[in-house]
Amino acid sequence: MTIRPGVELGNLTDTGNERAENEDYYCYAEPADEDAFRIKGRLAVVADGMGGHEGGQEASHLAVERVRDVYLAHSGTDPGEALIAAFGEAQGAIQNYALEHPDLEGMGTTCTAAVIKGHQLYFGHVGDSRLYLIREGSISLVTEDHSYVHQLVRRGLITQDEAAVHPERNVLTAALGMSMPVSADFAPQPIPLQAGDVLVLCTDGLHGLVTDQELLTIASTGQPGQACHQLVELAKARGGFDNITLQILRIL
Repeated sequence: MTIRPGVELGNLTDTGNERAENEDYYCYAEPADEDAFRIKGRLAVVADGMGGHEGGQEASHLAVERVRDVYLAHSGTDPGEALIAAFGEAQGAIQNYALEHPDLEGMGTTCTAAVIKGHQLYFGHVGDSRLYLIREGSISLVTEDHSYVHQLVRRGLITQDEAAVHPERNVLTAALGMSMPVSADFAPQPIPLQAGDVLVLCTDGLHGLVTDQELLTIASTGQPGQACHQLVELAKARGGFDNITLQILRIL
């Protein structure tokens, strides 16, 4: 795949040390047509499936591919509106697949998508995969986890350190495929980007074992592809209990 000038890209997925199958999935996409590229920009997506290895794999693949296809085909010029439509279609596709395959009841997936159009960032997000922004030596979390322990942290009932080791830290409060209407988050306004910014999209197999400071240090130095390998190896060295997926984009 040819990547137009303007970003450096690295991405990687790994089964980890303990899982037999990889239920994560990701994509990076740009429209082939130059006029469409000026409207749509660049799309990066990561997803972490759940519901047994077959259900989880199917859910993450459906989510990523449906988000990609619907986003790129959307007739509007607003990336935010296109992401909302894409997440809605992905939700319906997963629910319909589960109805057609009753043995996969409960299948679902996180999904975090970032769009870079010019020097503006748009995002769509549901679940506990994450999107980070690194700028001038600091790292900030753009998305908010849809998880039980995050609700406890927000209510002041536990600390962030306690959340990191809480026995129910993997319990999600929202995901694509759930029976309730999808409660995804979308950027209310595009976020301005500048040269040197670094975006990191990752599943919890990475951010559950690697600190934000380590993400900052490693993703900020060297090539994005090399940084992806370093971060995956670090997570695996600490147990690699889950599948590990990430994408790193440096704005030029």
